[in-house]
Amino acid sequence: MTASASPLRIVRLANFVAPSSGGLRTALRELGTGYRAAGHEPVLIVPGDRTDDRDTDQGRVITVPGPLLPGTGGYRVITDRRRLTRLLEQLAPDRLEVSDRTTLRWTGEWARRARVPAVMVSHETAHGVLRTWGLSEGAARRAADALNLRTARAYTRVVCTTEWAEREFVRIGARNVVRAPLGVDLERCHPGLQDPQLRERHARVGEALLVMCSRLSVEKRPGTALDALEVLLGRGQRAVLVVAGEGPLRARLEQRARERRLPVTFLGHVGDRTALGALQASADVCLAPGPAETFGLAALEAMACGTPVVASATSALPEIVGAAGATATDTGASFADAVQGLLERPETERREAARARAECFGWDIAVRAFLTAHDAPVRVPRDGERVGGMA
Repeated sequence: MTASASPLRIVRLANFVAPSSGGLRTALRELGTGYRAAGHEPVLIVPGDRTDDRDTDQGRVITVPGPLLPGTGGYRVITDRRRLTRLLEQLAPDRLEVSDRTTLRWTGEWARRARVPAVMVSHETAHGVLRTWGLSEGAARRAADALNLRTARAYTRVVCTTEWAEREFVRIGARNVVRAPLGVDLERCHPGLQDPQLRERHARVGEALLVMCSRLSVEKRPGTALDALEVLLGRGQRAVLVVAGEGPLRARLEQRARERRLPVTFLGHVGDRTALGALQASADVCLAPGPAETFGLAALEAMACGTPVVASATSALPEIVGAAGATATDTGASFADAVQGLLERPETERREAARARAECFGWDIAVRAFLTAHDAPVRVPRDGERVGGMA
């Protein structure tokens, strides 16, 4: 890419965006807001049930009709290539940013023909996702390498949010990979949201309150949280679990909780971000069992609220939580061990450590890193201006 000194129209494409919440939706919103505050013109194109075009805090958001994917709990995809191509030609982007390595990878070739520098954002590892779908280690690695080779060749740059996510591209010798972290809104998510009344609503005195904020789908492995709770109860540890999130596995998980008589509360989607922050801040431990997470925004939000995280050791989250949380192998017993280890630490100590770690990941840092990947000028905002969640 060639660096530009002028404001850029950065057109962003994404499929598999949850209808109302999720890490990808949060990242798109915060990055777009930051791009706009830095003086650029972000345009986001996502699938929906009908055509829409509106101006928002994150810039222009265009919705293109796309069919529902069965069994995904609401995910849609843009399948009309001709329509999307015409839209891209009309928008005439200065930069293209794509957040889908499968159904939208063809846009890299469009960008090459149109001489538009294009960035692919790796929000998940191909290898990790294929493993959660049941492929063997060897088959998953071969398929991931083939997919990643095509991705690296199709785009000017590939952005990975962690060193863990970058490894599968390093393995195939890709040299156009850059790293740019995601972030957390440190003003919205903070320990002051802790609510004793909310805690009393879910947990009795002496019970550990565990939370899991996750999409309830196969790749997130939410069942591990229920397994961990069952092990803890079997060891005599008083604990309850609150699950915030929707997904295709919800009914199955609710049935498992009933059959095993586990004290689990399923809240479904929590649309009120302040209410979600209060839940995270009022918990003792947040569980993040997804084995293929490349960053883990929900876990980072919990840490910003002062709640330590137990994360899957096979994900990127150990890189994020550091010594402020704990890691576990992908079993209920291992997660239970990690939870008990955290609970043995003084509450003030573990909460302060979680917040301090989260403060390393402000959205202003993420926006600067992503704009640098685009070779876009980064204007320092004036006092009071918002850059990706930061004032």
